[in-house]
Amino acid sequence: MFLPGEMPDCPIETAAKVVGSKWRLMILRELMNGTKRYSEIQKGIPEISQKVLTENLKSMEKDGIIIRTAYAEVPPRVEYSLSPLGGEIRHVMKSLADWGRKYQQVEKQI
Repeated sequence: MFLPGEMPDCPIETAAKVVGSKWRLMILRELMNGTKRYSEIQKGIPEISQKVLTENLKSMEKDGIIIRTAYAEVPPRVEYSLSPLGGEIRHVMKSLADWGRKYQQVEKQI
């Protein structure tokens, strides 16, 4: 249960905090709307440290969930997107969001 005022606005974040393994879910949430640069992902998850975000992105790339594209430009540009496998999680994320909204409503009534 959340203390008053601690309920996250994002239903996916709510579900992740209740279920566990929050960082990967939050990164997936950020990439569900399309390709993003590192700084855009970090901005969407302000509570994640640079080290944890970097570790998770590398791990998710290794696991085949996201694609990292580096462009040979000055300054260098790197973008992240969902892989075809990672994109398949969309229905799961929607279910988590739906469940998170229901949990938020129950918590508001308690």
